[in-house]
Amino acid sequence: MEDSIKQLKIKPGGVRELLAIALPMVISSACEVVMTFTDRLFLSKIGSEQMAAAMGGGLTCYLMMTFVMGMTNFSTALVAQNLGSGRKEKCAYVLTQSLIVCLIAYPIILLLRPAGIWMFEFSKVEEIQLVPQVQYYNILIYAVIVGLVRNSLSCFFSGIGKTRVVMLSAMGAMAVNIAMNYVLIFGKYGFPAMGIRGAAIGTIVGGVFGLLCLTAAYFSPRNRKAFGVAKAFHFDWTIMKSLLRFGYPAGLEHFLNLLAFTIAIMIFHSEGADTSAAFTILFNWDMLSFIPLIGVQIGVTSLVGRYMGASEPATASRAAMSGLKIGWAYSALMMIMFVGFPEQLVEMFRPEDPLKLTNFANNIKPIALFLIKTVPFYIMLEAVVIVFCGALRGAGDTFWAMCISVSQHWLIVPIVYIIVKKTNLSAQWGWVAFIIIFMLFAGVFYLRYKSGKWKNIKVVTPEEEALATHDGFHETPDL
Repeated sequence: MEDSIKQLKIKPGGVRELLAIALPMVISSACEVVMTFTDRLFLSKIGSEQMAAAMGGGLTCYLMMTFVMGMTNFSTALVAQNLGSGRKEKCAYVLTQSLIVCLIAYPIILLLRPAGIWMFEFSKVEEIQLVPQVQYYNILIYAVIVGLVRNSLSCFFSGIGKTRVVMLSAMGAMAVNIAMNYVLIFGKYGFPAMGIRGAAIGTIVGGVFGLLCLTAAYFSPRNRKAFGVAKAFHFDWTIMKSLLRFGYPAGLEHFLNLLAFTIAIMIFHSEGADTSAAFTILFNWDMLSFIPLIGVQIGVTSLVGRYMGASEPATASRAAMSGLKIGWAYSALMMIMFVGFPEQLVEMFRPEDPLKLTNFANNIKPIALFLIKTVPFYIMLEAVVIVFCGALRGAGDTFWAMCISVSQHWLIVPIVYIIVKKTNLSAQWGWVAFIIIFMLFAGVFYLRYKSGKWKNIKVVTPEEEALATHDGFHETPDL
């Protein structure tokens, strides 16, 4: 009887404990994917160039906020390590410092708005795509503060292990976003048909709804009492210093990676509207295989951070391997979809206009099919990169995670450029090179994790630990 009871207990760092944190974040990440996917699916019915414009404009807008978002993402690990070391009252202080960073960054991002438009023009995107792309970008850029603050609040709840709050917020944002986009893009229920401008507005409205949900949860009576929220609204140099010191490599990594990825996408898009549309179809589906794994990464980062804060590196390592098992299980399901139904995946994005449909069938679909069929070659390695990168970040090994990831992305750019622009090879072969480089660097991430050097990093100092108690580490108050 006693053995049966022991078996029912959740093993620290095991799959069940990680799933309790990661599953809501997987669902949250999936909601973000569905929002973006639906936007582009709706726009594809108007025209493939509108769909590609939403990808180019949205990606560039996100690029403008990546450094700040990457830096404040470390607050997940910082909150988790403070919670793990018994300093629960400091968790709300971490959020305050994150919000301060966001507020300082917002006007700087707006000042950099013209740089995004310059990138569109420099990449020589065709005029039929350029005009709606600029429209989409110009609307979204003014609402980046919503995304930054929403992300900071999500990191707080992820760090304390209450990822269900983030999930419910994301589900609400998704529902509002899809409904608003349907109404505004196509002009339903008396609203004018706004096309890509309606897609941008709908995205903002959905984001605001998600932010309101998280704000309500943060200021709920139970959360205020549990984490001393009312006392945390002031500058704390000790926490800010940790956030900047350990967060800047992640922020720099996030920015440089997306910059490299955006440049590579623009190289592909510069090959013409048909190639641009085909690559947009690829990345719409690739997001479905990749972005939900970010939820697993957040769970790994939170759990590794918490156990490292409690000086339990062996349990932190077990949490990382649990993340890999979950990631591989999800990737295997996605592989079945890509192997079994490539043509159906492409056909979902066929336009309704008969004239555009002919071009889609003759020019866009063959390229998109080739690209979709390459996904199974690297899909399992996505989990390796995401999980081990999350484990390194949770432990505070953000500098080396940055070096590996940035090297990978910036090796891709010149190789893709040479293949696509300096040889007679097609953009498809540039994508094949992209995949090969990604596969090689998955091994580099594994080797860094396997070295075990991350186990010796201290984010919460011994002096801070001496002031804290470990009581209540394995339990956090219900929200």
